Amino acid sequence: MSQNVFPTKNNLINAKKSLKLAKVGYDLMDRKRSILVREIMSLTQEAEAVQAQIGEKYAAAYTALSRAHIEMGDCEEAAQCIPVDNSLKISTRSVMGIELPTVTAEPTKLIPYYAFSTTCASLDDAYEKFNDVKQLTIRLAEIENSVCRLATAIKKTTKRSNALGNIMIPKFENTINYISNALDEKEREEFSRLKVIKSTKE
Repeated sequence: MSQNVFPTKNNLINAKKSLKLAKVGYDLMDRKRSILVREIMSLTQEAEAVQAQIGEKYAAAYTALSRAHIEMGDCEEAAQCIPVDNSLKISTRSVMGIELPTVTAEPTKLIPYYAFSTTCASLDDAYEKFNDVKQLTIRLAEIENSVCRLATAIKKTTKRSNALGNIMIPKFENTINYISNALDEKEREEFSRLKVIKSTKE
């Protein structure tokens, strides 16, 4: 590629500028990748903790629901009394230009929408525990979506970083060496030519 560049001082200056920009870009990409990796590691650790909590909460919630089924029989009619939660709100935060979701939900007031006369305390317990599961599920969904976006961004950043480090920077360095050598050779030829002319005149 460097042999296709005409060896002039102007092209040498341009090649040096391009090399400088490529190195700056490489450093920025490398720094961005490091920050994204730290962020994804932090979220992965939190996801593991939340998943462990969800497992425990689900087990407790289903145990309470089983007790309610034993005491009441069918709980479907009572469950249909509880309204659908439409309080979820999604916003975003930026990490090195990557938009990550932030999911929030209004605190749920655990109002017993079903009748006390036809239900039992086990149903109240199940209702409370499944509400805890819901809050953890919201957080886990937010984390997992962020991890997926970060993983995609890291892959793209690594690809660009490798392109700069393994292709563009060596290309500009080869071009600079080629032009510099060609200009040095041209200067030596010019010096020799002037020396011959001077010798001939003398």
